[in-house]
Amino acid sequence: MSEHGFHVHGAHEHAVEHEAQAGPGLAQYVAIFTAILSTVGAIVSYQGGATQNEAMLYKNEAVLKKTQASDQWNFYQAKSSKGHLMELALELAPEGKKDYYRQQIEKYNLEKKAIREKAEALEKESEKANELSERTMHPHHKQAQAMTLIQIAISLASITALTRKRWLFSLALIAASGGMALWGMAFFA
Repeated sequence: MSEHGFHVHGAHEHAVEHEAQAGPGLAQYVAIFTAILSTVGAIVSYQGGATQNEAMLYKNEAVLKKTQASDQWNFYQAKSSKGHLMELALELAPEGKKDYYRQQIEKYNLEKKAIREKAEALEKESEKANELSERTMHPHHKQAQAMTLIQIAISLASITALTRKRWLFSLALIAASGGMALWGMAFFA
């Protein structure tokens, strides 16, 4: 009917026009607030995942080095067993063969020393990687807590938009502030 210069507004159109003229309202603030929190939440989530992956890489390195050290200690034990057999052979051998067994015992003792040094070095590398894993993982707990508070804030803001209870929006702001504080603590830890 608008082609004849006559237009009838429905109730919903009147409400939309009224809201547009009234300026930004609670719903608009909630929408902006949740959009910002969603963006921050995505960043916190990414950082948390990256932190966790880095910690796992260090933990894998620690396990690898520990396994290599264990292999070296097994090799050390094998050389010790051979050395003990040479000591027994020295006791039982005739005088002409004793020099050979003494040389073998000395050879195994030198080899054992090098193997022990390598095993101890690998154990130190394992401990260092384990410490790096623990240190890297520490901020992850704060990031997870921050993400939880940000999600709570988004939920409270959504409920605010549905119920139009401003006090819920205040709770959302408090939860968001707590999440941001924890994120800052994790970021600068």
